[in-house]
Amino acid sequence: MPRRVARRTAWTAEMGYYPAFLELTDRRCLVVGGGPVAERRVDGLVAAGAAVTVVSPTLTAALAALAAAGRITHEPRGYRPGDVAGFDLALAATDTGDVNGAVAAEARRRGIWVNAADDPAHCTFILPALVRRGDLTVAVATGGTSPALARAVRDELEAYLTAEYATLAELAAEVRRELRAAGRAASAEAWRRALGPDVRRLIVERGRDAAKRRMLERLGVAACA
Repeated sequence: MPRRVARRTAWTAEMGYYPAFLELTDRRCLVVGGGPVAERRVDGLVAAGAAVTVVSPTLTAALAALAAAGRITHEPRGYRPGDVAGFDLALAATDTGDVNGAVAAEARRRGIWVNAADDPAHCTFILPALVRRGDLTVAVATGGTSPALARAVRDELEAYLTAEYATLAELAAEVRRELRAAGRAASAEAWRRALGPDVRRLIVERGRDAAKRRMLERLGVAACA
């Protein structure tokens, strides 16, 4: 038993990061930088409902459109010491390593979680490569050691996780709510069967309603009130 614990501890120490998804609705998030990398960061934050402020002398067209629409706040200047104060999360996404390092250092001093683009040594969290299919999100990370590998795996998953997975995730959530409302429960094995390949095929071949009926059958119920 002690030997097994030691091996698990060593693996955890090497990994270095604890995977998690953050609830950022109305959380104040700072992005320093206005280029393509910053644009990708802002897109994800806005989609999560965060209150985003971008500090940068210039913006991409897409970021400028978000600022014009009032969906983000834009400070049209370079980073200044003290900019990180009051934020819940900071992301440094400029093309200047010294600036990114300064943002990261200030965030660390203030106890604010920070990501510096392509610079894991200055990060207290890293951003995985993502595959999204509706409510289904699959994250791939390598602990910052090889973003290229994470992207390659993500691309393979993109091909595997076809469009019906979005409907499958939607149906699973709907059926779960109905089961709970009816005071019913299903085992993990029943859910495994209910989310199997035949249900996914039904989504494509016969549509949502047929897939839902099959899912309920696999869960051992004919219908939910």
